Amino acid sequence: MTAESNPAAALPEFEFPFEDSRRLTGANLYFGQAGAVLETRGAASPQALARWRDNVMALRALLGWPLDEAIVVREHASGASLAFVAPIDGLYAATEINEWSWAEGVAPIAQDVLPPHAPGYAAYWDRDSALRSLHALAAAEARPDLIALIRQAHVRGLSAYSDDDALSIGEGEGSATWPLDALPDQTQVPWSRLHAIAKAVVTGSNGKTTSVRLLAAMARAQGWVTAHSSTDGLYVDGECIDGGDYSGPVGARTLLRRDEVQAAILETARGGMLRRGITPEAARVALVTNVSPDHFGEYGIHDLEDLAQVKLTVARSLAEDGLLVLNADDELLVRHGAALPHAIGWSALDDAHPRLRAHRDRGGATCAARDGRLHLHYQGRDHDLGEVAAMPLTLSGRALYNQANLSGAALAAAALGVAPERIAQVLARFGAAAADNPGRLQRWAYGDAEVYLDYAHNPDGLRKLLEVAARPGRRLGLLLGQAGNREDRDIRELAAVAADFRPARVVLKDLEGYMRGRAAGEVAAILRDELLRRGLPETALAVCLDEVEAATGLLRWAVPGDVLVLPVHNAQAREAMLVLLDRLQLGQWRPGRPLTGDVEMME
Repeated sequence: MTAESNPAAALPEFEFPFEDSRRLTGANLYFGQAGAVLETRGAASPQALARWRDNVMALRALLGWPLDEAIVVREHASGASLAFVAPIDGLYAATEINEWSWAEGVAPIAQDVLPPHAPGYAAYWDRDSALRSLHALAAAEARPDLIALIRQAHVRGLSAYSDDDALSIGEGEGSATWPLDALPDQTQVPWSRLHAIAKAVVTGSNGKTTSVRLLAAMARAQGWVTAHSSTDGLYVDGECIDGGDYSGPVGARTLLRRDEVQAAILETARGGMLRRGITPEAARVALVTNVSPDHFGEYGIHDLEDLAQVKLTVARSLAEDGLLVLNADDELLVRHGAALPHAIGWSALDDAHPRLRAHRDRGGATCAARDGRLHLHYQGRDHDLGEVAAMPLTLSGRALYNQANLSGAALAAAALGVAPERIAQVLARFGAAAADNPGRLQRWAYGDAEVYLDYAHNPDGLRKLLEVAARPGRRLGLLLGQAGNREDRDIRELAAVAADFRPARVVLKDLEGYMRGRAAGEVAAILRDELLRRGLPETALAVCLDEVEAATGLLRWAVPGDVLVLPVHNAQAREAMLVLLDRLQLGQWRPGRPLTGDVEMME
């Protein structure tokens, strides 16, 4: 059947007029509370937006939800994000309300061509039935007992975290948790022993995980039982309790409910903030490392201005007297962050940075290098944290991006309550042991050849890694891949960065677990095309989609004096490569020699 003979087929957007609809379980890009958001398919007309808003307000009135809370329309290049605040015990209903309000809002625009028998017609036209159904859905979800406990917690200055299974009040060693089907009466809650713990929230395009690990090490040095979450897993006092990507709300809630924890360092990635919002409340400090191009095209985020606003959402997690730590060398953070109503601490590479100098003159907190030494200025006092080049993470001062990570983490640790002498102790040793920061700027020497293992996953991160690793007059071998949820232009930009360094060999791979709808080899083909377009010869390019096989192929290709750069992203592949590279070093392997039997068995 053609679209001409079936008018409904010509208008699929009226059957499914949105790309995505989701709950927001905490503070988010749109407002500081829970709610729901919907991503429209294509541009939204003023008439449809007005009808959507009217529908949401009508449902709020029908359900007895507050009428004065935020309703947000964020228009962008691919459509609009439609969001509104909703009760935490009504978020599933709120998504249904959002979907119906928008569907009913856009349907009348095409009522002359959408016939009554079209699929989904009732969802648009039978308003009374829709209102009754939505009212029943919200009534079934409502939990007045849950809301009463959360309100009482807030009255007492305590955080409360709920999900589909449980409610917790307080945090860490000062918390208590109950199943939702066995909530206590308010008189049964042990209010006197509940309290908050020291916690930090960390985000940024690059350096998040390194900064989280640094902060966790500093908190442990202070004597606190410290939990941290990251893209690598959940950790308590440095021990992994669960592997996987926990840089979102689930990871934060899990750690904040553990009754032995005294401090928490929580990585908060862009995706989690956009999909669900931020979990932590009243954090002592929020750190934003930097903003660089990545993940464009998802959830209405299309450029750096959009991305900066997403990253700075972490400010909504701060306590009233909390500190927002920003990188003064990042112009986007300076421009967007300076307008926020929060106390700010500025970090930078150079202590003479004009913004840092002016901020110190006003009594503000800063951290940066002066005369080759890292200086923390906090609460009116200057603290010398040590020689930058002697700090292992800086690779004798060559890794400037890690110097930036050190500055931001040191300032955040001070705001968390870690003593400056403890901060200095950690900076002097962190990174010397492989277990300190696995998979991030790790280096092995095999005679006069070098191998670097890192997580570089976007153009800015790759460029900074190659600036550290590449050496004039030495062949460069590079492992290159990208996640499938990047736009084609961003994948090509990654290849363009690689081409700037004229590698003698590039092995193109897939990222297992990060295909995000792409076919096997599709991303590698785009990378290859761009590398050829940038002048790399076909003989320099190879395709091996498995990460471990691709990396070992580069090891076999290498000769003495080469530099190999291995951005490895899959956690299992990274662990396998760490084991492999350590075994090679213990066996005194040199490029040009066969790989050992044990290594061959690992592939």
